[in-house]
Amino acid sequence: MRTGTITVVLMAFTLCAGKGALAQPASTAYPNKPIRWISPFAAGGGTDLTTRLVAQRISEVVGQPIVIDNRVGASGNIGSEIAARAPADGYTLLTITASHPLNQVINERLSYDLLRDFVHVTQMTTQPYILLVHPSVNAHSVKELVAVARAAPRTLHYGTAGVATLQHFGGVMFAQMTGTEVMHVPYKGGAPALVDLLGGRLQFFFGVPVSTIPLIKAGRLRALAVTSPKRSAVLPDLPSIAETGLTGYAVDNWYGIGAPAKTPRETVSRLHGAAARALQIPELRERLRQDGADAVGNTTAEFTAIVRGDLERWRKQAREAGIKPE
Repeated sequence: MRTGTITVVLMAFTLCAGKGALAQPASTAYPNKPIRWISPFAAGGGTDLTTRLVAQRISEVVGQPIVIDNRVGASGNIGSEIAARAPADGYTLLTITASHPLNQVINERLSYDLLRDFVHVTQMTTQPYILLVHPSVNAHSVKELVAVARAAPRTLHYGTAGVATLQHFGGVMFAQMTGTEVMHVPYKGGAPALVDLLGGRLQFFFGVPVSTIPLIKAGRLRALAVTSPKRSAVLPDLPSIAETGLTGYAVDNWYGIGAPAKTPRETVSRLHGAAARALQIPELRERLRQDGADAVGNTTAEFTAIVRGDLERWRKQAREAGIKPE
């Protein structure tokens, strides 16, 4: 079932190369029509916002519109399954997130396999999550949040983009490492969970910088820490969760571009070239940096290695945490 679909056309345009801007590629063999880019989480969340930013610049590079197609539900699996079954012609892309490998580890019933069914064009960004609390929660540090959770077990609720997402596992790790009982509330994306956090219906949340930094600065949410091993350059005053005493806690988030596995090599090469070129645009890199993310644009082989490495890492972590595949 198609739920909450929002389609936005990012119209491409050709810029004059003489002004130092981007020019339309000389070859028109590919692409010669609009490209559909499936974003498998809700509009307005971190996945969607980053996808739109990068897609707009790639559209400028290739000289064709890119249509963002939000196919939400089942922790990103609905959109991912649609992409896996799409024609392998370069005209369907998928935003792959760091939650995808974990989801595959936890869910044995998936109809697709990240390594078998997708080519990994390039990694777009890397960024941490931010541990956020609603202002009504009497906690101004991770230690204080742990104290609140211990004093009132099962009363703190946190929302995520769905079951078996990276946010979900971040909460599971947090509870296990602190010996607390907190309640998980899955949504169809990070955006609706963030709305409920703002409304006080959730007490804490692992938010992406792009959608939460403005809310932190406005005082509508309180930031306690970042989930990455090191501090974020954009929020240098925030400690990492590991710094606060939870040694070894680390949840790194990333977004990348995937395409159906049998997409022709030449087409993948052109896609990669366009994406890598877009991710080198200074204005895009600065915008991503302000949103708390670092632009990447690595090779297809390097991105595949990251996906494979995360599958191995989360399989080990899930086994150690006693989380069994469903």
